[in-house]
Amino acid sequence: MHVERYGHGGAPIVLIHGFGTCSFLWRNVGPALAMANRTAFAIDLFGYGESDRPFDAQFGIAAQSDYLDHALTALRLSKATVVGIDLGGAVAMHLAFNRPERVERLVLVNAIALDDVPADDIKMMQRNTARFALRISRGVLGAAPLIRDLLEQSVADKANMPEGLIARYLAPYVGDEGLNHLLALGRSVTDEDMLDVDLGLLDCPTLIVWGDQDPFVGPKLGDTLADTIPGSRLVRLPGTGRLVPEEAPDTLANMILEFVGAAGMVRAE
Repeated sequence: MHVERYGHGGAPIVLIHGFGTCSFLWRNVGPALAMANRTAFAIDLFGYGESDRPFDAQFGIAAQSDYLDHALTALRLSKATVVGIDLGGAVAMHLAFNRPERVERLVLVNAIALDDVPADDIKMMQRNTARFALRISRGVLGAAPLIRDLLEQSVADKANMPEGLIARYLAPYVGDEGLNHLLALGRSVTDEDMLDVDLGLLDCPTLIVWGDQDPFVGPKLGDTLADTIPGSRLVRLPGTGRLVPEEAPDTLANMILEFVGAAGMVRAE
């Protein structure tokens, strides 16, 4: 599993991306956390970004939670604050429930959960896999249209998702093989992995951050999570989409730092 590290020696904060993105998503958040004397680890989930992607591996939520547990061991982190966005939020909740000794604090950013696993973007891919496979046979641009549509809908302002940035996120999915792998990742996300996760029994301080322009999950999910997870706190970000680290990285970094009690705040531009 590929890991980007920001800082050294401070209390650890683990950053987990969502579907269709990778550790690159945290490039503006990680350094801000490091400047406040925290050590941030942005992890590419297995099969995503620069992590390995063997054809016979499992890529579902439960499997990713197990991989993350092993990654923490490899990084010599017995416990960390875990920040998860979208699919990464589901992985973080699965880890916090099944390995509570690993998670000191939990930050959920537009996390999928409950009836929204998978979210509408992945459900669309799962319903239309055959159509996308036909496009492969006709040589139609691989995963590019899928990734572009997903990313552009994940921000409230499309200016925050220019073509160059889309190309960076598209890089792991070029060609026919890349599209097949993207579809396999989508098929792996099912609600079965979360059926045994009782969010009402999560026993760590939890901050829920919600960009209110997310078209892929129900608008009330943030409130439902806050009502379900004991002692959690919900903060809404008006005019912000799912990809909060792209649209409001300084705001998110400040929220995380305040939540973990870190000194030194980032000045938002």
